[in-house]
Amino acid sequence: MNLLTSNAYNFKLSLKDFWTFNDKLLAEDFLKKWYYWATHSQIEPIINVAKTIKSHWSGVINYAETKISNGVLEGINSMVQSAKSSARGFRTTKNIILIIYLRLGKLQFNLPT
Repeated sequence: MNLLTSNAYNFKLSLKDFWTFNDKLLAEDFLKKWYYWATHSQIEPIINVAKTIKSHWSGVINYAETKISNGVLEGINSMVQSAKSSARGFRTTKNIILIIYLRLGKLQFNLPT
């Protein structure tokens, strides 16, 4: 059991090196080798991770070139979902959209005091 854990940790550490590549071709070559190594590891969770990476192959490879992630988009989506849950009871989509604008729009209301 300890040997499997150690091998799985080595897979994690080696995949971590992928994120340092800036060249798309070098990144793809590295990932192909890692994928082959992972799918022949006989460690089921590692094989599942490799298959997940394979199903998102082009997006993972494009990250090496652009360094753009969807983290900001996920954060905005989380805030929109929060606004939607607090907007229950509003009868129209227009009202929900207004709540989202009020919460996320960073609107400046310069009201007289």
